[in-house]
Amino acid sequence: MEVTSTVKYVGADDLTLDLFESQYPIPHGVSYNSYVILDEDTTVMDTVDQRASEAWQKNLKEVLGETKPAYLVVSHLEPDHAANIGWFLKEYPDTTVLCSAKAKAMLPQFFELDGTEKVRTVAEGEEISIGSHTLQFFMAPMVHWPEVMVTYEKSEKILFSADGFGTFGALSENLPWIEEARRYYTNIVGKYASPVQQLLKKAATLDIACIAPLHGPVLREDLGYYIEKYQKWSTYTPEESGILLAYASIHGNTKKAALAFAKELEEAGEKVETIDLTRVHASYGIEKAFQYDRMILAACTYDGGLFPPMEDFLNHLKAKALTGRKVGLIENGSWGPMAAKKMREQIETMKGMEVIETQVTIRSTRKDADADAFHILAEAMKAD
Repeated sequence: MEVTSTVKYVGADDLTLDLFESQYPIPHGVSYNSYVILDEDTTVMDTVDQRASEAWQKNLKEVLGETKPAYLVVSHLEPDHAANIGWFLKEYPDTTVLCSAKAKAMLPQFFELDGTEKVRTVAEGEEISIGSHTLQFFMAPMVHWPEVMVTYEKSEKILFSADGFGTFGALSENLPWIEEARRYYTNIVGKYASPVQQLLKKAATLDIACIAPLHGPVLREDLGYYIEKYQKWSTYTPEESGILLAYASIHGNTKKAALAFAKELEEAGEKVETIDLTRVHASYGIEKAFQYDRMILAACTYDGGLFPPMEDFLNHLKAKALTGRKVGLIENGSWGPMAAKKMREQIETMKGMEVIETQVTIRSTRKDADADAFHILAEAMKAD
């Protein structure tokens, strides 16, 4: 696949992996992206995961032919992008690795290298001419590892953005970018808002015609759309007015109450999206929590505490440092209800979260007598 006439895609899809980073479901697979810039000093941009080694090595050799690459740029040392560095340096021993100083320090943790003479560190803003192309390097620490850098190719205005602007989903699946980009960002990068903001400020100084990430499609048109999404996500700004209603039900009664309330909210004009935390991975809930400006959590009391699927979701939410959301609580307890107390305790440890004082407590099943409490919560949850 061509990015341009001189920049070739040599990455590979993985449709067999079920859990990205051994935790995030990827029903549409994932791509491991790698690129070759053909020039006087031909340069390879990153390698791929060991799962895609055979396909990548075949693609690479087809593009390179008899050419011996001068440089291998290492943007990010996470194994899904760097697993083939050792093979590459044995196959092309005269290649120089270009990376950040932190990446050079970390390389021996992953690979037994013959010598450091193969590794050249680059500094912030440094430029290297490889012929008709010029590479300029910008550090992007904690987006989302400390050694990350991005590369801007000046002649064709391509930003090789490392994990920035990446998505879940194999390229062959041809998914709309937003479908898995939001879930990828919020779960993989979401905690690191300030570093992302710093990277966006650097990107704003560049004339970018194309973004080439390490996962997902190459972005060529309407780049403002993608940058605007990253601006919102990295400032925890909701994309739209709406309510995520996430519930965790043991025997189905909390679920029935939550779904009935969702219908009532929709009839009152609210946009509501529901997620069953006992059936849907928490990463989908995290994605929607970033998307909407409000959230209602409904859960059962369990062993005197909080039902584990909801507790797990809140642990994920705290880890991603979401802020600035209005939150309503619904609890169910046949005796000694504690779920709302436990949810409130967790959410109040998060910065900038507004937990509605009025909560709904149902005893085993929702009854007509509970209608007023649900109405009060609905009123309290209206957008400001």
